[in-house]
Amino acid sequence: MTELEVNSLRNYTDTELEEKMDNSYLENIGFEDFFAGQLEKDELLNYEKAVARVSEVHREKYKILGPYGEKLAHLKGSIFYNGIEQIYPAVGDFVLVKRNPEGEDTILKVLERKSKFSRMDSFNKIEQTVAANFDYVLILTSMNKDYNVKRLDRYLASSWESGATPVIVLTKSDTTEDVEWFLKNTEENAIGVPIVAVSSITGEGIDELKAIFKPRSTLVLLGSSGVGKSSLVNALSGKEVMKVKDIREDDSKGRHTTTHRQLIILEDGTMIIDTPGMRELELWDVSEGLGTAFSDIDKLSMDCRFKDCKHEGEPGCAVQNAIKSGTLSKDRWNSYLKLKKEAEFAAAKENKNLLQQRKAKERSFGKMQKSFKNKGK
Repeated sequence: MTELEVNSLRNYTDTELEEKMDNSYLENIGFEDFFAGQLEKDELLNYEKAVARVSEVHREKYKILGPYGEKLAHLKGSIFYNGIEQIYPAVGDFVLVKRNPEGEDTILKVLERKSKFSRMDSFNKIEQTVAANFDYVLILTSMNKDYNVKRLDRYLASSWESGATPVIVLTKSDTTEDVEWFLKNTEENAIGVPIVAVSSITGEGIDELKAIFKPRSTLVLLGSSGVGKSSLVNALSGKEVMKVKDIREDDSKGRHTTTHRQLIILEDGTMIIDTPGMRELELWDVSEGLGTAFSDIDKLSMDCRFKDCKHEGEPGCAVQNAIKSGTLSKDRWNSYLKLKKEAEFAAAKENKNLLQQRKAKERSFGKMQKSFKNKGK
């Protein structure tokens, strides 16, 4: 749209403009009332601005899905680089952009997220948002040598914390005769979580998996390399939309097919956020998610004789009694303790970072005041 066409729209009333606006694309990218409520009317009914969704992140460049389809966008420097906006876009985010039909759009702000998946940036020890605004977290683990219950515990804690619904997908059912064992073993460690065994080769379980999702859902896929994420996306799509690589026979591990996070829209309207394989996921803030993932342990704790029981040998400890009787496995208890320790470390690190940020802002404000006073002399 030319500048002349944009300027001509300013002469319309709100009612006339609303009739002319075509925001039907918003429904196709998962836009909901939760996000609409964060915008002023003139931001929704304005040809100079538009709502878009981030589909890929490449350093300082972003691919977005907007009224012109998919295109590139960049951040508005005076807003993001001067400390006004502290949240940077992640894949799945909804953003308000200044439209530029002939070039890159400019991202003005990131809308509040209804869900997010975060991990700890192991280098900088800060929170890193991996994906945002999804409805389901598909935790993939293959039924082979790479199957790891402790990794599932880690993914579940983060998934519950994200605000979305976790679903465990046991992949490669065509490669094992012990599907029932994998299902039973997973159920014991994933209380109340839907579990589906699938084969992207034979199509087994794919329809059962699809039936779980509401229309136009956004899914985020988590799982280590070689687990079959790309194959699952192709199976859900009904055609090849992602490249697939073979895994190593000796350890059932594979190379990363996905090299960056991206949002893919299937023909049926389902949106999938695919992520590079992650073998070690350092926890960020999972204070609530940990309790949900290990709800059986939380329930046992309520039956301890003492409210402040540390479960280290106190009399009347329901947790230790359950371990002795075999109703709670020692492995599950140790997994809980390990993840709890990591979560506490992450929380302490976050508090320290927030304190440092606050002190930095106070120092900056102090310098600004001092400079202002000196200029007035």
